[in-house]
Amino acid sequence: MPFYHTLGKIPPKRHTVFKKPDGSLYYEQLFGTIGFDGMATNSYHEHRPTQVKEIKGSYNVAPEIAIYNNIQSYRLHGFKITPKKDYLQSRKIVLTNADVSITLAAPQQATSDYFYKNTDADELIFIHKGNGKLRTHLGNIPFKYGDYLLIPRGTIYKMDFESTDNRLFIVESKRPIYTPKRYRNWFGQLLEHSPFCERDLRPPTELETNNKKGEFLIKVKKQNEIFDMIYATHPFDVIGYDGYNFPYAFSIHDFEPITGRIHQPPPVHQTFETDAFVVCSFVPRLYDYHPDSIPAPYNHSNIDSDEVLYYVDGDFMSRNDIAAGHISLHPAGIPHGPHPGAVERSIGKTKTDELAVMVDTFKPLMVTKEAIRIADEGYYKSWLE
Repeated sequence: MPFYHTLGKIPPKRHTVFKKPDGSLYYEQLFGTIGFDGMATNSYHEHRPTQVKEIKGSYNVAPEIAIYNNIQSYRLHGFKITPKKDYLQSRKIVLTNADVSITLAAPQQATSDYFYKNTDADELIFIHKGNGKLRTHLGNIPFKYGDYLLIPRGTIYKMDFESTDNRLFIVESKRPIYTPKRYRNWFGQLLEHSPFCERDLRPPTELETNNKKGEFLIKVKKQNEIFDMIYATHPFDVIGYDGYNFPYAFSIHDFEPITGRIHQPPPVHQTFETDAFVVCSFVPRLYDYHPDSIPAPYNHSNIDSDEVLYYVDGDFMSRNDIAAGHISLHPAGIPHGPHPGAVERSIGKTKTDELAVMVDTFKPLMVTKEAIRIADEGYYKSWLE
């Protein structure tokens, strides 16, 4: 997200002498993207952030693919993913392609004995159940039900949960994740007609500076491998930073819906974008107000994209037999729309309380073995009268 943020202590100019009280130097690091051409942050550390003591080994976390070329619509029962104590072990990829992986997780405890860094992907973590604190080398952010946490690639972080009942919907993106460009002016500021603005975005407000030396385990994800790397200094040793590249939170409850006299298309719900997929937020809103409007969505063909809808809460009026935690996959090229009876039920309704997250990808998604384990194989027949 292109807006400026600063936290802690920084020198007046970049790349200049910045001394500690004892006269020694703080160590500057440029935390940037797209080869010095993308968003970047300059951070200042108690120690050199380059001190690797040991690489203990790695293990593979590539998803096992069940269906490479999928044409079938699926419903996945997301809450059937088995909870795991460990945060990383709880993450299960259910849908994936070269650009994005869609992951479910049900961690039961904090990432207590290690730090985590994803070098391949930005992570967009939607908090369906649970609350706690996202702790990062660029500061901490409290989170709760309904929050999106946008964590740029390369961020070192931990997740602290306040209970054992946590459910996460995670989008791992090989492309940088931004706010929709049609809602920004050419300076990057969100425009007046945007469904949210900078006031709704919550950057880190608490900087956790640790000056310890020793052995610190950072689990680093690179090309579907997790590497166990031991660093000689605590990764949360930043005393200040400024720039544009940092994690932030945004609550789905702060998304202001765009409505009209007749049914509005899905792009009005768009919340994030890349050049490979978009993310939309369906939130409680008033229905269309034309006297003959049909609030239910019209049948449509996803000729160019796979549509994934993660159901969070409320009554999703276009579907029959849908519950919280369900995921629907409607593949490109196959028309889909409201279930039988949904159009008729919607006529005359004035509002909806639905809450859902949608991901539309521009490349086909492969279905993993983890997805098949929680899939309703007969869902594609649910439009038969």
